[in-house]
Amino acid sequence: MPSFLEILQLNNLSQVSLQQCIISMLAGLGAYLVLALSLRFQRQRNLQKKFPYTTRESFSRMTDHDAWAIQKTISQMEFPFIVLKSLQFALFRTYGIPTISTLLLKTSQFSDPATSFKRYADTGTLIGEFMAFEPRSERAQTAIARTKFLHKGYRASGKILEEDMLYTLGLFAAEPIRFVGLYEWREMSDMERCAVGTYWKSLGDALSISYEVLPSGKTGFRDGIHWLEEMCAWSQQYESQHMKPHPRNKEIADRTIDVLVYNLPGFMKPLGVYFVSYLMDDRLRRAMILCLRYLALPRPNLLRLDVFTDKPNKQGRNFVLVYEGAPFYVQPTLWNRWGPIAWCKWVLGQPLPGDEGEKYHPQGYSTPNLGPKYFEGKGRKDMEVIKESLREQRTGRCPFP
Repeated sequence: MPSFLEILQLNNLSQVSLQQCIISMLAGLGAYLVLALSLRFQRQRNLQKKFPYTTRESFSRMTDHDAWAIQKTISQMEFPFIVLKSLQFALFRTYGIPTISTLLLKTSQFSDPATSFKRYADTGTLIGEFMAFEPRSERAQTAIARTKFLHKGYRASGKILEEDMLYTLGLFAAEPIRFVGLYEWREMSDMERCAVGTYWKSLGDALSISYEVLPSGKTGFRDGIHWLEEMCAWSQQYESQHMKPHPRNKEIADRTIDVLVYNLPGFMKPLGVYFVSYLMDDRLRRAMILCLRYLALPRPNLLRLDVFTDKPNKQGRNFVLVYEGAPFYVQPTLWNRWGPIAWCKWVLGQPLPGDEGEKYHPQGYSTPNLGPKYFEGKGRKDMEVIKESLREQRTGRCPFP
C-alpha cells in the first residue's frame, strides 16, 4: 500500500503536469494568434506591392487585365464563399424588377421546374467563364459572345430593356463589395474596389451596354471607383422606381429559392428559406467576422476556389467543379459519385453526377451551346462576328480614356 507521503507526491506531480499542459496550450494558442495576425493581411499587402495603383490618380490607369487579376484573387483566394454568394444574390435581386421576372416567365425558363435548374446552371456557367479567364482569352470571349447572342433578339425587340441590362450589370459589380463589407473580416481596399469597377465597366462595354443614363455616361468616367459610385447611385434610384411587389416576382423568387435550398434535407428547407430571406442577423455576422479576422489563416493556393476545369477534354468540353442544385455539367468521376459528399446527397435522395443518363449533361458543356434548348447549335456565325470585334476592342488595356 502506498504511504500518505507517496500519494501526496503523486498529487503534486499531477498538478504540476496539468499546469505545464495548460501553460503549453496557452503558449501554443498565443503563438497561433500571433501567426494569424502577422499573416492575415499578407495577401492584401502582396496585391498592393504587385500592382502599381496606390493613389486615386493612378486608378485612372488601371488596365482591364490588372482589374481582372485583382478581382480573381479576391474571388478565388480572399473571399471565395461570400463573393460567390453575392453573385447568386445579385441574380436573385434582379427578379424584383417586374419587367425582368415577366420575361423569364414568358420564356418558361423559370415557370417550369424542369428548366429552372438548367437555366440557373447555364447563367452561372457563362458568368463564371468570363470572370475566371483573362479578358483576352478564348474562353472569356466565347462566353461574352454567347451571352451577347442569347440577349440579342430580346434586346432588339425591346423585350429586354436596356436599363434592365445596365441595372443587372451594376448589381454584379456592387453586390460583392457590399457583401464583403457586411459579412467578411475586412472591407475591400480602394484598389480592390477600383478593380471591381474597372472590370465590370469593361465588361459592360464588351456587351454593348450603354452608360448614357449615368451623369458621366457621355463625358466619360475618371476611373473604376467613379463608375462604381455613379452606377450604385443610379441602381438605387432605379430600384426605388421599378422594384415593386408583383405576383411574377414572387413566382420567380420561389423557383430560385428552390435551387438555393435544393441540397438541404426536407426538414431544413424552411430554415434555408429563412436564411435566404434574412441572410444573417447582426450578432451572428459579428461573431463570424471576429473568427475570420483573428483565428483564420490566409487561404493557401492549394485551396483556391476553382469553379471550372482549366482545360477542355478531348471532346473540347469543360466541367463544373462547384455546383448548386442539380449536378449539371459535373463529371461523374469516382470521387463525385462515391465520395463523402456523394453519400450525403444519396442519403437525401438527390441525383448524383451521371444519374438519369444525359439529363444533367455529364459529358460537360460547350460554351457555344449554353442557354435554352431552342438555342442549342445556333448562333455560331453571330458569335464569331462578336468575337472578332472583341479581339479588336477588348485587349486588356485601361477602359478609361
